[in-house]
This record gives sequence, C-alpha cells and structure tokens, in this order.
Amino acid sequence: MSGVTSVDGPPGTHPHPYPHPDPQQPPGAPGEWPSGASGEWQPGAYPMPEPDRLTRFVMRVYDRSPRWAVPLAALGCVGVGVAYALISDPTRAEPDAAPSCLLKLTTGLDCPGCGGTRALWYVLHGDLPAAARHHFLFVFLLPFLTYLFVAWAGKQAFGWRLPEPRVSSTVIGGFLALWGVFSVVRNLPWAPFTFLYV
Repeated sequence: MSGVTSVDGPPGTHPHPYPHPDPQQPPGAPGEWPSGASGEWQPGAYPMPEPDRLTRFVMRVYDRSPRWAVPLAALGCVGVGVAYALISDPTRAEPDAAPSCLLKLTTGLDCPGCGGTRALWYVLHGDLPAAARHHFLFVFLLPFLTYLFVAWAGKQAFGWRLPEPRVSSTVIGGFLALWGVFSVVRNLPWAPFTFLYV
C-alpha cells in the first residue's frame, strides 16, 4: 500500500490546490484542469467573462483619468466630512434634543461611533482633551489614518515612496477587539467609566 489515494495522486501531479474534477478520467479528457506542457495548472487558462457595460465604462474612465484624480476624489470626500462637522457644530445641540444615533435613540446606549463627529469638531478647533473625552479611539487613530492616507495619496498622485506600514489581520483583529471593549466600557454606569458617556 503506497498511501497514495485516487484524490491525491502521485506527488506533483496536481499542483493546483483543488483536486482533478474526475481522477478516473485519462489526461486530456473533458473537464480536466487546463495544464501546460509541464503538467502544471495555469491560472488564466479559462477565458475571462466579458465585463458588462458599466464595468467597461468605469474602466475606461479610470484608464483615462490622471493619476491624481482618485486621491483628489478621496480628499474631497474627507473635505465634505470636515465641512459637515464644522457647519453643523454638533457641540451646540440642545440638552433635550433627540439623539441622531438610532441605537442611542432606541436603547439609550452609546454606540461604537457615538461622539465621533463631536471629537472631530474639537480636533479641528485644537481641543484634544475635549475630543478624547468624546471619542478616545478616534483621536488615538487619527494620526495613523492621516499618515496612511498621505502615503497612499502621495504614491498615487506623485509617485512618493513613503514607508507604508503593513496592517496584518492580527492587528485588525486586535483593534476590533479593543473597539468592542471600548464600546462596552463606555456604557458602564460606574465611575470612572461614566466619564466616557457622550
């Protein structure tokens, strides 16, 4: 007994991560994975489906756009958010005004993003303690997000080669876990957690 099954095949027979559709068929039979002269599976051997009209239009616009157009559009979106925070001035809401957050309106609990707009308003006015009081994680992340945006936009628009930190799945998972803990802690009814109420 060699220990080789019909699915596994001899070593090197099926380098593609998926087994042959029907191992009993001879090489070259219908349904076999496309392979080159070396017997290795070749990505792209199957014909790609034709893109639809909208996809072709978007691809044409992207190909013909200057390299700075996408970073400029992203910067415009950031600008709209900043302008909204400045114009709306969320810090001047009436004490008895209904909250705009659906979770807080229905449950009375602060959601993970509650206080973010007010924190942005205070950051734009240079009051970091008040910003951190309304959303500590937002203030903590803001320098990192700003640098990542500048590095990406500079590379896209001007070809800058700023060091770009690689964010692993572990880091993302850790941040999401931290955000979850923060979302729970800010709703606890005991001091000093009541300081995080917004």
